[in-house]
Amino acid sequence: MDSNKIEEGVRLILEGIGEDLDREGLQGTPNRISRMYEEIFAGLKETPEEYLKTIFKVDNNEMVIEKDITFYSMCEHHLLPFYGKAHVAYIPDGKVVGLSKLARTVDIIARKPQIQEKMTAEIADAMMEHLKPRGVLVMIEAEHMCMTMRGIKKPGSKTVTMVTRGEFDDNASLKDDFFKMLRS
Repeated sequence: MDSNKIEEGVRLILEGIGEDLDREGLQGTPNRISRMYEEIFAGLKETPEEYLKTIFKVDNNEMVIEKDITFYSMCEHHLLPFYGKAHVAYIPDGKVVGLSKLARTVDIIARKPQIQEKMTAEIADAMMEHLKPRGVLVMIEAEHMCMTMRGIKKPGSKTVTMVTRGEFDDNASLKDDFFKMLRS
C-alpha cells in the first residue's frame, strides 16, 4: 500500500469538509488512517490458499459447519463498514481442514473493499478450489453502515446472502439439514 497517498487523501478529505488540519485532535489522523487501512485491507495482499492447504484425511464425509464467524469488511460503494456473521458448511470428499482455517478464510476475504454478494461467492469458490469438497454452502448475515448511518438510516437491518456449490446446489434436504444445524 502507498501510505503517502493514503495520508494525502485523508488530508484532502479533511480539508474538503472544512476541518483544520492543525487542530490537535487531527494532527496524527492521516497517519493513523493509513496504518488502519493496512490492517483492514490486508486481504488485498493475502489469499486463503495458504490456510486451506493444511488438510486431514477422514473416512466420514458428513457435513461440517462452522457458524457465527464474526467478520468486518468495507463496502466498496461508500467505504463504510459492514459486519456480521458468516456460516460456512461443506461436505468433505475424504479430507477436512482445521476449523480455524475456515475462520481465517472468512477473515482474509473480508479484508478488502467489496460487496457482500461477492464476498459470499468468493468464500465458497475458495473452498471449492482448495479443499475440493463435494459441496459448499456459505451464508452471510451483515449490517451495513451505509444503510444504518446514511441514506435510508435503518439501524439493525441485515442483509443475508447465500451461495451454494456442488452437492448443495440442487439438494433441498441438504440445505434443510444446514438450517437445522444453524439453529441448534
